[in-house]
Amino acid sequence: MTAPAVALGVGGLGGLTMHGTPSLRLPGEHFAAALFFLSAGAVGLVWIAPELSVGMYLSPHVAGVTHCFTLGWLSMTIFGALYQLLPVALGVSIHSESAGHASFWTFAPGVALFASGVAFSSLTLRYIGIALISIGVLCLVINVTLSLRRVVARDVIWTAVTIALSFLTLTLFIGALLAENLHIGFLGSWRVRVLATHLHVALLGWVLMMIVGISHRLLPMFLLAHTADTRWTRRALTSLASGVVVLGLGLTINQTFLYTTLPWIGLALVEAGIVCFLIQATLFFKARKRPRLDAGLRHAATALVFLAMTAALAPVVLLRGIEHRQLDTAYVLLGLLGGLTLYVIGQFYKVVPFLAWMARFRDDMGKKRVPTVAQLYSPRVAHTDLVLLVTGIVGMTAGIATGVELVVRVAAILFAAGIALFVSQIIRVAFGTSFGGIVPLAPATTTARALG
Repeated sequence: MTAPAVALGVGGLGGLTMHGTPSLRLPGEHFAAALFFLSAGAVGLVWIAPELSVGMYLSPHVAGVTHCFTLGWLSMTIFGALYQLLPVALGVSIHSESAGHASFWTFAPGVALFASGVAFSSLTLRYIGIALISIGVLCLVINVTLSLRRVVARDVIWTAVTIALSFLTLTLFIGALLAENLHIGFLGSWRVRVLATHLHVALLGWVLMMIVGISHRLLPMFLLAHTADTRWTRRALTSLASGVVVLGLGLTINQTFLYTTLPWIGLALVEAGIVCFLIQATLFFKARKRPRLDAGLRHAATALVFLAMTAALAPVVLLRGIEHRQLDTAYVLLGLLGGLTLYVIGQFYKVVPFLAWMARFRDDMGKKRVPTVAQLYSPRVAHTDLVLLVTGIVGMTAGIATGVELVVRVAAILFAAGIALFVSQIIRVAFGTSFGGIVPLAPATTTARALG
């Protein structure tokens, strides 16, 4: 890497790119597809508002839209982030960039076909979609695993990625069972238990586990909080991993004593893991050298509040059981959209503008005037989308809990508007010009700080 690029590390964000990272096309195509599925999911929420308001989480329409968020938005974003950040965080290059592209070009169409097949009850689309998704996940798991094998210093990030990939594989297996059940119905009344296991393994074991691990690198980088105590990350990973396993077993085992005891043990472990993660994130925020939070970090901080709210609601959901479907639906929506989606949006606001800046302005640094990373998007629009997203999430949760369809639909429209603003911001970052004009040329260290 050139000398100016090395200087970027002064601002903290230079740690997102180094020798060994793939071309920006690989994470870029994943991020672009993720934004498409996020947009589709947001529109889908308006469509399924009547079903959400009565807690019809078993509806094919609800399942199809949910997979736009879980597979299309969250998983696709994580895949792209892995390709960009693994060489930086663990010091090894991706085993095969070609395999990464192959994974994308099977996984992305697979998600589109599978979500459509589930939503519109098309057996053909479901089978083709799950086959393509399986190939894409297999390519990614093998590719990343071969990279992980070369890592010398196997720290908490290595542990998080390894465990999360195991849960991703398990998520795919359970998901395939549920997809086949839509055609054959062999699970019978057991379907709800298996679905609950599938959701918790996917959202906690795969997505949240990966968020905890990646945040161990990104939060101190973005906050300039490298002096913070980092011991809570490992505690979070240990409790989450064991908790997801025990909770999943408790939800699926058809035995009275275990069914009533194991879920509470698993939930206690999961809650402990979430608390440890929240403590770790709080320590990072408290140790930051920048007192003012930018738009991306405000999104992330708000998401942590939603995650805490979801964790507080979880014991009530487990106590009330599967008979209270509106409560169950509100619980999943609060965690999926508030705790996870909003957090990933916050990271998008940090990572994507920097990668776009590197692609467009790196060679001009020290030669002519260039904008700062922050000038590639509008903070005012970003804060507006945050207000819309929070209002939409809170409104949908309240509307579902009370069974008021109009509230759910209006809140879903507000959420979709927030997503539209966010996506428009990222498109502007990728293809447009900076907001606020071009800043005066500054010394390398000053510009580097501005990049952070």
